[in-house]
Amino acid sequence: MPSPAAGRPARADARKNQDALLAAARTVFARSGVDAPAREIAAEGGVGVGTLYRNFPTRSDLVAAVFTTEIDATAAAAAEFLATEAPGAALEHWIARFTRFVATKQGLSAALRSGDPAFDALPGYFAEKLGPAMRSLLDAAEASGDVRPGVDPLDLLQAVGDLSHRAPSADGSPNAMVRLLLDGLRTREADAATQRPASS
Repeated sequence: MPSPAAGRPARADARKNQDALLAAARTVFARSGVDAPAREIAAEGGVGVGTLYRNFPTRSDLVAAVFTTEIDATAAAAAEFLATEAPGAALEHWIARFTRFVATKQGLSAALRSGDPAFDALPGYFAEKLGPAMRSLLDAAEASGDVRPGVDPLDLLQAVGDLSHRAPSADGSPNAMVRLLLDGLRTREADAATQRPASS
């Protein structure tokens, strides 16, 4: 029988291929949408189409994997911003990251409504991961007096997502309507502070 270590290089190679394919799919989906040809994704990842299908037998498997890994990374960024920035800035920068996440998922809304069972868990996963991330940012910004209290995190995520889809900016940054929404979140004191010129 082979030793336990014998399978490790194969597993490492498989994981490397999978990571490369996920990164390639993110790039291609942002450029061409989630219906981009498999050969385009494989070429972007530097692997063959056969490797793509061995890792992700169906298109829905790949879309779901990209979506969940992007959700994980976006959720983790909330703690990173809070650790390095003032609460109000952390909230705004995280929402900017979230809008880029939305912008790179062309066609995902249609895919989620397709009835494919591979997507059944995604809305719940989205709320489970991003709801608490947004809540932590809102709580910190409320405590610092930067934003008004009582904002529901999932409602805010939905609003930002809807506005980003309807009027996407070219680079995925918050568009004018999202910025207007963020302005409406600020308390009067915080808004006045952003408008006040720095003293000389």
